[in-house]
Amino acid sequence: MSQFDVVGIGLNATDTLIIVPHFPSYAGKGPFTQEILSPGGQVASAMVTCAKLGLRTKYIGTVGDDERGRIQLESLQGSGIDLTHVQQRKGCPNQSAYIVIDQSTGERTVFWQRPDCLRLDPSEIEDSMITGARLLHIDGHDTPAMEKAARIARQHGIPVTVDVDTIYQGFERVLPHVDYLISSSEFPTQWTHETDPFKALAKIQDEFGIRCAAMTLGAHGALARIDGKFHYSPAFVVNCVDTTGAGDVFHGGFCYGVLAGWEIGRILDFSNAMAALNCTAIGARGGIASLDKGMALMARADRRVRDDIQRRI
Repeated sequence: MSQFDVVGIGLNATDTLIIVPHFPSYAGKGPFTQEILSPGGQVASAMVTCAKLGLRTKYIGTVGDDERGRIQLESLQGSGIDLTHVQQRKGCPNQSAYIVIDQSTGERTVFWQRPDCLRLDPSEIEDSMITGARLLHIDGHDTPAMEKAARIARQHGIPVTVDVDTIYQGFERVLPHVDYLISSSEFPTQWTHETDPFKALAKIQDEFGIRCAAMTLGAHGALARIDGKFHYSPAFVVNCVDTTGAGDVFHGGFCYGVLAGWEIGRILDFSNAMAALNCTAIGARGGIASLDKGMALMARADRRVRDDIQRRI
């Protein structure tokens, strides 16, 4: 029996949420109603989601030794995640983000910074950290370390999911070891220079032999290609308070669905449901739902279908 269901390697961040009635126009000004310090970060929040869903979860990463690092560690410890291989870097501030949330729409604008002293080196990744897992989830930062981790997983028959939102130097060495690519809507066209997102997604998948290539579409759901066929899952309609962390929670839900052995349509629906529920509360992890609540939302028919995507499936 595996020691962990899922191991995640990648980013965490501590966010300063600034809530405004309306986002001002360029070079404008306006009041804010709240300022909240809140833990987040791509892989860390995905792992918190996995733990909330009942998976045996481990997180590998680095945190600073400042107040923001302490907040992040306390949040992860409270989630029941194994933190054996989390490094607290002395004299190093944690990754931080300033996130402006427009109360009228729930949409957020992010400004982030990650000090170089948080970089994870490939020499710090050992086989034993990964081989006890049923699934490995990574992001695109610290690319050489991610390449090593994905290579180890592939050698031991462990599926790899990856969350990527932009172009990283050397990422072409990670992709051959990835089973499930779940990118932002911009990444496939940026990577391939192919303006048609369907063709871009197919091009990446075929070039690197990826089992499933998918992209999140924000308020319009998610699109995936597997076995030569596209699958579209529309987003669920909820009272959106804050979109911060929705993609991270989507990835956590996706990991759960893969480990549950679901078919891709059900995985996308569940991931969309988890992401939508997280948007009903403030913060990257403010609305992470239980399995029962995610499944209950899936049973609803109130969804936001994009007809131009639906027609091409």
